[in-house]
Amino acid sequence: MTVWAAIAIVLISVIFMEIFAWAIHKYVMHGIGWGWHESHHRETDGPFERNDLYAVCFSVIAAGLFIAGSLWWTPAWFIALGLTIYGLLYGFVHDGLVHQRWPFFIKARGRYLKRLVQAHRLHHAVHSRDGAVSFGFLWAEDVRKLKAKRKAQSSLPR
Repeated sequence: MTVWAAIAIVLISVIFMEIFAWAIHKYVMHGIGWGWHESHHRETDGPFERNDLYAVCFSVIAAGLFIAGSLWWTPAWFIALGLTIYGLLYGFVHDGLVHQRWPFFIKARGRYLKRLVQAHRLHHAVHSRDGAVSFGFLWAEDVRKLKAKRKAQSSLPR
């Protein structure tokens, strides 16, 4: 495998993970998986919440791909690297920047990071599994559009 092919696989995997994470967040975490994810929309005591089990599941998948890539199919190793890079970016942006779950403060600087933080705060304006907006972790729609969606959803009859 060429270096360029490996780099392409890693980059495609990172991009795919944002799309996959968006879908999992919207349709699983705010659906059948709400039992784990609800802890993320409520105040919790301690450094961990039940929602962190999702990260454990994704880590097991990445570890399996690293093993498969080492033993049988090399591209799987680079897919796993893309998943791992996505996980690190997620940890920095979501847990560190948005939720300040690290022992030190990180301030959002620049329009992109500020938009991510604002979008995720709009997501957390809803404390139930229904009615949330902005399900991405590394990409977010324009905050004005999200506010308009949120307003439109809150005016719908329940």
